[in-house]
Formats: sequence, structure tokens, C-alpha cells
Amino acid sequence: MAELFSPLTIKEITLRNRIAVSPMCQYSSEDGFITDWHLVHLGSRAVGGAGLVIVEATAVSPEGRITPDDVGLWKEEHIAGLQRINTFLESQGAVPGVQLAHAGRKASHRSPWNGGTAIAPSEERGWQTVAPSALPFTPEEPVPTALDDAGIRKVIDDYRAATERAVRAGFKVVEIHAAHGYLLHEFYSPLSNQRTDSYGGSFDNRIRLLLEVTEAVQEVWPAKYPLLVRISATDWTEGGWTGEDSIALARVLKEKGVDLIDCSTGGNVPKADIPVGPLYQAQFAASLKKETGIMTGAVGMITTAQEAENLISEGKADIVLLAREMLRDPYFPLHAALELGADVPWPVQYERAKPRKR
Repeated sequence: MAELFSPLTIKEITLRNRIAVSPMCQYSSEDGFITDWHLVHLGSRAVGGAGLVIVEATAVSPEGRITPDDVGLWKEEHIAGLQRINTFLESQGAVPGVQLAHAGRKASHRSPWNGGTAIAPSEERGWQTVAPSALPFTPEEPVPTALDDAGIRKVIDDYRAATERAVRAGFKVVEIHAAHGYLLHEFYSPLSNQRTDSYGGSFDNRIRLLLEVTEAVQEVWPAKYPLLVRISATDWTEGGWTGEDSIALARVLKEKGVDLIDCSTGGNVPKADIPVGPLYQAQFAASLKKETGIMTGAVGMITTAQEAENLISEGKADIVLLAREMLRDPYFPLHAALELGADVPWPVQYERAKPRKR
């Protein structure tokens, strides 16, 4: 059996394999509500054999959306649509997960196919963004409001409330989004945090909000279910967050009871010099796992079955999270199993098409 197709148990949840569908924004919601697009998009990846399917960055508040078209969990009415999807995912053997997010200064943007540009608060569908400091992502974008103490308390409360709703929606894995230049990343990176209070300056102060959000989530998230945190392991920019910082953060998060760190990079600097290429981010999953012992997830241009298998079999990560490759091929896990010689069950409806030998 290929290691990629070995089960992974985290607390009381067992993934049937080490392949996860990375949370990918679909920009196809209205007022935060899930649609049939999401049911088919996510459901097909469960049918395709993924062990874990994570719903896209799901806003904990309206002002936390990247775009007006993002999924949300800021009100009770959002629960039913997500319940429907989770029921289907589980019926196909996949574990349903959700990534809870706040976009910070990168909120209030148009969807990519509408230009991806910032929407000013004065424009239709726009709103005032917030951040640790009044620094826009680019000079051309509207200046965010620096969060005061009340604003910080609201962010923490919003994460707690969204987590409660996630439990009632039937999710079995929750991931805190602290990467890609969104709010929690903005706080821990010195490039976007110029505060002089207890949330700025030192390493301990800059990671404070992430830790407080983690604690708030843990207050209501069942202890038997996995808790993940996605980080950007480096800003790829001098003077920014580094891989060494990520190792230090991983040690703290492990002590706090986080089960797995999803290791992405970048997103907080508009023109960072990022060495994009196959497996270019996997080194960070490997280093965090080696240095701290915490479970990690590898991401970033993992496009072949053998690449994914090597990451798991060589002990560089505990899961692989696939994004674009899953968009290209919803049935990647089934095809990867054939390539690696692993005999995994196909949906009974598709059994007649299963090749017996490669």
C-alpha cells in the first residue's frame, strides 16, 4: 500500500488517506450563502476519493470577506446549506472541514474575473476594511482602519461564534486561516504590524491575536475533532516573517493544542520574490515537522501522484493539500491510487469503470 493511501487518525477522526482538498475560494456566494455550485464542486472531490475536503475561506463576519461573493458563517441562516454539503461529503467517505477566515486589509475586493481590484467603502458593495495598522496592501488601495481594543474583541468573538455554527453545520475539522496576508497574518508579520501596544512589536505580541483566536475556537470546538492552522511560513521578503519564526510559532501552537499546521507561504507583500516551482513550499512543512514534532500539511504545486507519495513516505508531511490539481482533476486520488498500485474502493456507481490493472 502506498503511504499516500494509508489512513491518518487525528484525535477521534480518521481520514481514509492523506489527500486533502485545499480550501479554494469559488467567489460564487451571495450574502455568504452556499450554492449548488459548491455542492457539485465539493461533492465531486469527495466522490473522487479525497480523504479531507475543506470548504473555502469562510468569513466569520461580513467585513471579513475577501469579496462580496465569499461564503460566510456569520449568521444562523448559513448553517443549513453547509449541513447539506457535509452530509453528502460524509456519505462519500470524505471528512468535511472548513477554513474560518477574516481577510483584514485584503477584504472588499472584486472577484478575480471582475478584475480583483479593491472596492472603496464609498462604492456599491464595498466596505471599510480593518487591519493591525493603517497600512494598505498596495499604495493604490483604500487605507484600512487600525483595529482598536473593541475591534480586536469583535474579531475574537466572531471566530468563536462562527466555530459554534461550524459545529452545528456538521464539520469534523476546522482550520484557522492565518496565512496569505489576511488579518491574522497581518498581525504576526512585522511588515504589516506597526502597533506599539500589546499586539505589536515583539514576536510574542504579534502572535497574540492568533493565539487568542485559537483559544476562542477551542472553547467551543469539540476536543475530539482536529484543529488546524494555516500559516504563511515566510513572507519571502527581507525584514518580514521567516521560516525560523514559523518554527517558533509552531512550538507555541503545539503547546496550545493545535493538531496540524497547514504550511503555505507569502501573500502579505504584493511583489515578493517567490521562487515558484514544483513543491516550492513543501520545505516548510518538512522543517516544522522535523523541528517541533507537530503534524504538518504540505501545499504548493504538488501535481503528481509520486510527488505526493514522496512527501508522505519520506516523512516530510502528514497530509498533502491539493488545489489547482484538484481543479484540473476532481478524481486525482482515484487516478493516483492506480498509478501507485494502491487498490482503493471506487463509488459503487462508478465501479464498472474501475481499471483492474494499470
